Amino acid sequence: MSRRYKGGVISATAPVPTGPNQCGTANGIWTLPQQMQSRAAATWPTQGDVSATLAIFALGYVSAAASTTRNKYTYSGCVSAAATAASAASYGGAAAGNSTAGIFALGRNSSNLNSTTRNKYTYSGDTNAVATVASNASAYGSAAGTSTVGIFALGCIGCSASTTRNKYTYSGCTSAAATASSACSYYGSAAGTSTVGIFAIGNTGTVRNKYTYSGDTNAVATASSAASAGGSAAGNATVGIFAIGSTGTVRNKYTYSGDTSAVATASSAGSCGGSAAGNTTVAIFALGNAPTASTTRNKYTYSGCVSAAATAATAASVIGSAASNGTTGVNA
Repeated sequence: MSRRYKGGVISATAPVPTGPNQCGTANGIWTLPQQMQSRAAATWPTQGDVSATLAIFALGYVSAAASTTRNKYTYSGCVSAAATAASAASYGGAAAGNSTAGIFALGRNSSNLNSTTRNKYTYSGDTNAVATVASNASAYGSAAGTSTVGIFALGCIGCSASTTRNKYTYSGCTSAAATASSACSYYGSAAGTSTVGIFAIGNTGTVRNKYTYSGDTNAVATASSAASAGGSAAGNATVGIFAIGSTGTVRNKYTYSGDTSAVATASSAGSCGGSAAGNTTVAIFALGNAPTASTTRNKYTYSGCVSAAATAATAASVIGSAASNGTTGVNA
């Protein structure tokens, strides 16, 4: 019977597994071929798989000034609430992390000067502490990483775009030089898997880099469909969604297998200076300048490439950053 009916359940409507995460279900009695089919479709619950439950958004520029304000976005229920504030007012930052903590490079301070300051946000307990500083005072960078390291493209150093990157190792909280980008970057964005990070260089160009964590090698990646600046990105182990920025609604879908880039479902409004974080199923995009500082967020569902309104931020903002607490195949 289990061979004829999925899960051994006699029904006109076959049961559907709700994986791939450990909180998913697969009711009934399943044959091995059925399990394999479900795994291939990324719907089989797998013990040990985890997906982010929340994201921390540093709002950045609020009411025409640098701010310490952060929001905690809970994916289940799409709830947004106040989170523990940063150690200093800032904007133009970048963030990456794992299932335990997010590392936030604060960017520019309240005096509109680039800084080396980073914060470590521990999700359990919502605590914030000072983290190991960057190698250079910088702003308007981007970051992506694994469960063990984050690669930070520093962005603007002094008054110029730079190729400088730092490698932040979460265990021990150490920061060291990483392989430089192929071109000076500024106002870029990044997303990736547990093996590679795709960095949109920004600086009004279409250039992207592929950073392979094993060996710390950097190579040119498939370019974006349009020149970008002030973009944002989030993804899962299969695809990364890149909001191009520059006040447009254009998004690209970067498929890591094959390194292909295609047009993705557009945002609900033009955006620039946004931020994004997500889990295995959805990405939350804070649009930023749409066309002025806004509270608008979009929820992008990878399956079906659907974009819809998400719960708004607590304050209108722009040039923020975001990190989430672990995505299977990326940083968990």
